[in-house]
Amino acid sequence: MSRARPHSPLQALAVRAGLLPHWTDAWDQPREVSDAALRRVLDGLGLPCGSPGQCAASHAWLAADDAAHALPPLVTAERGQPVAVPWPHTLPQRAYRLTLEDGAIISGTAVRASGAGTALMQLPAVDVCGYHRLDLGDGHTTLAVAPRRCYGVADAVRHAGRDRDDTRATPWGLAVQLYSLRRGAPCGMGDLTALAEACASAARAGADAIAINPLHAPFAALPGRYSPYAPSSRLFLNPLYADPATLFGQAAVDAAIAGVGAGDTLQALEARGEIDWIALAPLRYAILRWLWQRRETLLSRAALDDCAAFRARGGTALHAHACYEAIQAQRLGDSANANNHHAAPDWRSWPVTLRSPADAAVAAFAQAHADEVAFHAFLQWLADDGLARAQRAARDAGMAVGLIRDLAVGADPGGSQAWTRQPETLAGFHAGAPPDLYNPLGQDWGVAVFSPRGLRRHGYGAFLEMLRANLSHAGGLRIDHVLGLARMWLVPAGAPASDGAYLRYPLEDLLRLVALESWRHRAIIIGENLGTVPPELNAALSARGVLGIDVLWFQREARAQADAGDGALAADAGPPGAQAPATAAFLPPRAWPPDAVATTTTHDLPTVAGWWAGQDLAWRDRLRLLASGETLAQAQAERARERVALWQALCEAGLCSGAVPAPEHAPLDAVLAWVGTAPTAMRLLPVEDLLGLAEQPNLPGTTSVHPNWQRRLDTEVRAWFGTPTLRARADAWRGGRRGARPPPARR
Repeated sequence: MSRARPHSPLQALAVRAGLLPHWTDAWDQPREVSDAALRRVLDGLGLPCGSPGQCAASHAWLAADDAAHALPPLVTAERGQPVAVPWPHTLPQRAYRLTLEDGAIISGTAVRASGAGTALMQLPAVDVCGYHRLDLGDGHTTLAVAPRRCYGVADAVRHAGRDRDDTRATPWGLAVQLYSLRRGAPCGMGDLTALAEACASAARAGADAIAINPLHAPFAALPGRYSPYAPSSRLFLNPLYADPATLFGQAAVDAAIAGVGAGDTLQALEARGEIDWIALAPLRYAILRWLWQRRETLLSRAALDDCAAFRARGGTALHAHACYEAIQAQRLGDSANANNHHAAPDWRSWPVTLRSPADAAVAAFAQAHADEVAFHAFLQWLADDGLARAQRAARDAGMAVGLIRDLAVGADPGGSQAWTRQPETLAGFHAGAPPDLYNPLGQDWGVAVFSPRGLRRHGYGAFLEMLRANLSHAGGLRIDHVLGLARMWLVPAGAPASDGAYLRYPLEDLLRLVALESWRHRAIIIGENLGTVPPELNAALSARGVLGIDVLWFQREARAQADAGDGALAADAGPPGAQAPATAAFLPPRAWPPDAVATTTTHDLPTVAGWWAGQDLAWRDRLRLLASGETLAQAQAERARERVALWQALCEAGLCSGAVPAPEHAPLDAVLAWVGTAPTAMRLLPVEDLLGLAEQPNLPGTTSVHPNWQRRLDTEVRAWFGTPTLRARADAWRGGRRGARPPPARR
């Protein structure tokens, strides 16, 4: 590895701002961010850097700003460990007063930490987890004391009243795309009632969890923006998933469908194999609005009171989101413009008087359009109630974990969350990823992420608000691109993804807050650690009890020898355009890292049948997504070698014999039985692999040309385990233990 050159004034400023001028790519090669890219990112961060003098001035400004905010609003600590508090003064000791959450008071003397240039005061260890008030001298802060690790799968099993060493040794679950589910009703898409039925069906087969796609709030007025990973807000839910029949009754819903003349259209949309979001969303909202307008006569007084209480609990955050939806709908105007999502305005193009939820003009709008604002709050109540019902169904059916929700890496920069949390959001940048094996051009995800400095300045309020919202009604949370807790690849808006740079995040603080909230919600935490993984991250995640993801396609012998069994992309694959190396052998699942969940694939990767057939390669060739200089024939030849490697692993495990099956005959059952031996904390089986499907839900790097987030399953949820073939696959996945779970004891 080449030695990095000394920092120039530009690079020194970049380092001071939290950027990484030097980094190691997915092929374990050293990389350096160009000066031009550094300048573009620094300019976007508001740090002039066009000359050495400007760099020095920006460097000085950062130092002065940090000194002015030396004692942040929130400081994290670990239970049982000494507490370090930033303190700018030079006094050797200082009296402190700690008021615990329960009202108990601890007083004492903090001493200055040793070390040259140290600006820290050290307090004795605190043994009570929680958010406590710390008064230190004439300043005060919140001290968040976290447990050593997150709530784990074994904790969930014990809490469910089961012995971790019973016959279901490794808990397992399904991974589903909620919108894809069918339950035999003309909905046009999967809903939360279908999810509740799926939980009951999977629990009867012995599953302890169902992992779902993000349920984040999209743009109600923009049905063309339906990606669950590019939402308007990660604080609220997608109302399209709500089943109003759970509160209004099916008769009222039938009347609403008839009232808006939607019966025939809904039947036609339900019969489709792919969701027509642009046609379906306005129809479902029309039905919900019909019910809303008649709520006083259709809902019970108890339900109306519950809706009012929900809105009161939602406070300013819910009110702001409802205002955003109402303002955007009004500004979009007619439905023809609403469907043209490319030309649709967001809050950044609104009049200046509406660009903050605290503006007087927003309050005036809310007063003048009170019913419309209340309607959007009502939609959130419906969705929240449906999600709560699904989690209750999972737990009542005997699942130890139940729903595992999914937290997207970012939100649309023009959406509700960015509007309400502007001081904590990085403007002018998108989150993305540098070039890697599966995406040789890099990725620009088009979403905004939090500012590390903004988070610190505001006591991590936006992060905690989001974390708590997504742990609600769940037994687990998958954090998409958990690498972002340590560093994020920032792409300046309008620049190629390859012209980005990494920005560091306060990993220790964020992980402590995750662990604290994990225990408070009794929810396991899974971190999607796929991509260009920094070498220290997986150890940090493991130490905090954050489970990684072991994906079949990435578990290779060569990587295991390099201690890279963390789900990162294969480091031995070579950079784009390099000569292809020998195909690495597949690592036996019994040797996979145990502090993880094992799975065959993810929503962004091919299914077992699709991978064996090369379906993903055909799509990538059709859409010109192959690496530069790579041909379809070359990709297919490499896939053929990989099939041989996987077949050999299956044969060595005693699961197969004979010649390698043809591409159209994937050895799916053997693969599931093989991965079913992984001694990980949990195994998650994508329902597409349970059903033997060839198409994957999403193809990264595409938008409208591939049916991302649109495919429906043909099999209804109640029939997932209704045939000997499907029951055998589930049995193989859970490690060969036969028999369904006995009826749960009532709790």
